Amino acid sequence: MPAEDLAPVELTVVDTNGAAYTPRPMPGLGDGLEVLPLVTDPDTGMQVMKAVYRAGFVNRWHTHPCAHGIYVLSGTLVTHRGSFPAGSFVWFPEGGRMEHGASPDGDVTMLFITNKPFDIRHVFEE
Repeated sequence: MPAEDLAPVELTVVDTNGAAYTPRPMPGLGDGLEVLPLVTDPDTGMQVMKAVYRAGFVNRWHTHPCAHGIYVLSGTLVTHRGSFPAGSFVWFPEGGRMEHGASPDGDVTMLFITNKPFDIRHVFEE
């Protein structure tokens, strides 16, 4: 079919500048994560959200049944493999355990992208 015969696509637009974040308490970890859902694909479960870890909050050892990427918009993302400043994109493969959060010096704001439905299971180890 020629492109000119296709209907223009609908757009999803979210002005994140003034939108309110939703606190997302983490069992056993308390507050420290705030999310702003942007889009969820009904066919694949892929999600995109803007999120904030407050200064010093660390999402301790956990696993996900999905891969996910974090694009750091501001602040520094601290992980079990190092720290990553604004402008960094960090991909976390599905499976295995991981830690990530904000440095004690300030909040980290991120674009959080999953490849399928998101869930989390914490693995509290000392």
